[in-house]
Amino acid sequence: MKVFAGLTAVMMAAGAALAVGTSLKAQPAQSADALPHPGQAIYRLRCAACHDNPEDTKAPARSTLSAMSFQTLSFALTQGKMQAQAAGMSEEERGQLINFLTGRSSASVETWSKGMACARSGVDIKTAPAVSTFGFDARQTRTLTAKQTGLTKAKLSKLDLAWAIAFPDTTMMRAQGAVVGNTVFLPVAEAAAMYAFDLSNPAKPCLKWVYNTQGAAPLRTSPGYGVIADGTPVLAFAGLDTTLHVLDARTGKPLWHRPVGTYSYSLTTGTPRVLKDRIIVPVSQFEIMTAADNKVACCTNHGYVLSLDPKTGKQQWRYDTMPDAQPVRDRGDGKPLLGPSGAPIWNSPVVDETRGLIFFGTGESNSPPAHRNTDALIAIRLKDGTEAWSHQATSDDIFNAGCGPNPRKELLNCVKAPETVYRDVDFGASLILAKLKSGKEVIFAGQKSGTVWALDPDSGKVLWRRDIGTGAPNGGIHWGIAFHDDMVIVPVAQIGRPLPGGQPIDPKLQPGMYGVDANTGEIRWHYSATPDCANGRDKKAPRCERLYGFSGAPAVIDGAVVQGGLDGRLYVIDAKSGERLWAYDTLRDFQTLNGVPGKGGSIDAASIVGVNGLVLVGSGYGMFGQASGNVLLAFRPK
Repeated sequence: MKVFAGLTAVMMAAGAALAVGTSLKAQPAQSADALPHPGQAIYRLRCAACHDNPEDTKAPARSTLSAMSFQTLSFALTQGKMQAQAAGMSEEERGQLINFLTGRSSASVETWSKGMACARSGVDIKTAPAVSTFGFDARQTRTLTAKQTGLTKAKLSKLDLAWAIAFPDTTMMRAQGAVVGNTVFLPVAEAAAMYAFDLSNPAKPCLKWVYNTQGAAPLRTSPGYGVIADGTPVLAFAGLDTTLHVLDARTGKPLWHRPVGTYSYSLTTGTPRVLKDRIIVPVSQFEIMTAADNKVACCTNHGYVLSLDPKTGKQQWRYDTMPDAQPVRDRGDGKPLLGPSGAPIWNSPVVDETRGLIFFGTGESNSPPAHRNTDALIAIRLKDGTEAWSHQATSDDIFNAGCGPNPRKELLNCVKAPETVYRDVDFGASLILAKLKSGKEVIFAGQKSGTVWALDPDSGKVLWRRDIGTGAPNGGIHWGIAFHDDMVIVPVAQIGRPLPGGQPIDPKLQPGMYGVDANTGEIRWHYSATPDCANGRDKKAPRCERLYGFSGAPAVIDGAVVQGGLDGRLYVIDAKSGERLWAYDTLRDFQTLNGVPGKGGSIDAASIVGVNGLVLVGSGYGMFGQASGNVLLAFRPK
């Protein structure tokens, strides 16, 4: 989302929701026999089909929409993913719709951050970053040491809640903070803001600075951090409008910003990688959500990678996953079906400066012919963006939401089996360049199909693969994997169903966490996640009997895996044995340091880091019918 890969990531984009305006007088309270709210009919006509059926459509539930900010909904309808649904609506109608959903009639003004401003000035960037990209380090192992975090495995087995901070009008905590010294640079998507939290005093966090996007455009990616050639420490991150923001990390002042989207449905999700002489930016797309509409000319979008000058934003080179689409055939009404398309890049690239290569994975195709770079692992050259090698993991995966393997005849943009296997098994998890104890280097990748891949980084040759089920719409392996002590740490959200004509699924495979031998691909241990719908959790955790697996990316700290569940539970698991060391239920209300009402929810995407003796966790993910929430939680050893 698949990362926020294929369908998951795209659905997230589609879920930004409806309606918005810029001015509207607040609606007065109505008596029981009063006329319906003027926004109600608009909602029923344009929104209800998806948002009243979140389990089927993966859109945010109406209850999630009601918790969103005026700004978020307004952006979605006027500039974001709901422009098509809002087409033809007047400003007054957009305002009525938002007011019906949220009760708000104008953009809110954030005031809590002023009360948390630091008395001490300046951001200390002298310490090497502990988290500088999605995978924490340059190899993207998602592993932190006791020295980097002030936390040991023993301490992580006994944690207490230290404090909570909540963000108003927010329904999901999907981004991971960059960590430099005792500063955490945390973007909050719906707040359209980047926060520089100082944790020098772990009991009393304060804010060094806050950066707000122009036009309140929601943010989307986690931040990349690096020191460029002239010595400037910079943060790079992007929003739903595909604007790449580059800031001076010391002050939060913008150095430059520019849109990186090219196509009608371009989208940014992967974390940019900041190097001395360039910023590497992966670009995705969400055409997958629109193609089932006959009014859409399908399909023209594909993924690409940009190399930009870190001082100016000027493009140095561009790599496209495929050539631009051309007419393929008449779709049945005299209009052409276009292709190839697809191969969005949801994940964050691994940059190997020694080899001069960049590694990443791609998503499915959206139209025929299914290009060889769809559902693929790819290496391109750092100096010029030319392709070094590509390995396609799943062929003929032509997938569009609303189509199905054997779509109705009137859906003109959809294709049928056997032309498509219709699986949506992209690579949402970022790749890892691991160094084994033997000295051998290996690329590890997790696919939404539930498959773990091991490849030779020089040639792309497959060394081994391990299938853990068949995957499902929310993953298989979704946002990320980790590497520690010759073990690949693999969270699995759903095991899936047997494929037609395929082997039965081993009943011992269950959603949870797997320790996979990095040398052989053998499963060394497994921790099974189990549902918990007791004591009222079934009312708080949507579909708690099914949504309880591990979709988010894991964080390994001193040999302990910190992992959140789709049902809001947080776990610490021994990376060596798979033994559960500690657990905590975040699915509840919290008193907060900043006075904003706090609510925990599903833990998804990438939101867990360690810093100065604290484990920081974002709780809440109101997409795909999951439990919304708005809190940053800090845990400390007892």
